[in-house]
Amino acid sequence: MFDQGKTGQEALQRTLKAPIPCAGTGLHTGATVHMTLAPGAPDTGVVFVRTDLIARGASEAEASVPARWDAVADTCLCTRIANGAGASVGTIEHLMAALRALGVDNVRVELDADEVPVMDGSSAPFVFLIDCAGVVEQPAVRRGIRVLKRVEVIDGEGPGAKRAVLSPGQGCRFGFEIEFASAAIGRQDRIVVLDEAEFRDTLADARTFGFVEEVEAMRAAGLARGGSLDNAVVVEGDRVLNAGGLRHKDEFVRHKILDAIGDLYLAGAPILGHYHGFKAGHGLNNRVLHALFADPSAWCWETCERADATWETPLARTA
Repeated sequence: MFDQGKTGQEALQRTLKAPIPCAGTGLHTGATVHMTLAPGAPDTGVVFVRTDLIARGASEAEASVPARWDAVADTCLCTRIANGAGASVGTIEHLMAALRALGVDNVRVELDADEVPVMDGSSAPFVFLIDCAGVVEQPAVRRGIRVLKRVEVIDGEGPGAKRAVLSPGQGCRFGFEIEFASAAIGRQDRIVVLDEAEFRDTLADARTFGFVEEVEAMRAAGLARGGSLDNAVVVEGDRVLNAGGLRHKDEFVRHKILDAIGDLYLAGAPILGHYHGFKAGHGLNNRVLHALFADPSAWCWETCERADATWETPLARTA
């Protein structure tokens, strides 16, 4: 345990001031999803609640899925979490990124389907919803997860192998490199020191992306039924098909960083340290969390300082 009141400097956990509803399309199902972001109790984290299952007779526990790294059930095309009763929720990463960046520790996400609405394919609509609801502090101290030594996971061999790395470092930094044959993307890299202003200004509106041939294959497999040029950047050959083009010339790598921020918030608290991804995806992002928590010497809890909006400064460490 850690002291919750001696210094007066500890950052407090935060939740929403009021519930905020929305509706949108599920990226893979194509169904209309009704979702409400609601205040969560201290120390509960982010919890998804399938209201459609409750309406069909499931208990609250059976319908609730905690947003945690060890609840990840699938990382193909999105991050999907599930509980032991079989309830699952997919495409959570864009919402998780917005919650992480805006400093929301505890929230109850109620939805009547097994997928978070894709909205425009970015985190910007979720930032708007959080702003509309407002954020309030709670009587509980915020903690972060300090990375103490380098942890790396690799998929493949040689210099072109995909990889995700967590390493110690001051600040909360996300770096990413991507490389595609298409001239519309090519090789892109970016490093972001994460704070709320940086997320709002440079990452929040970066949209998910895909290739025409992939979309056709996914639809043949019964996926991406809700995907369109309204909620994704679509590439055909060396050109972007969206009429408005890109929001940023490096929108592709910005979105990969956004995904990583959301995926790593499944740690259950902010990761304090540096992340770097090279052609990584949801699967490697989850694997690097598994690798981190498998080694007790690679991390520790830290009480976070109130004045530090990015949760970088430690007040106390606990095993």
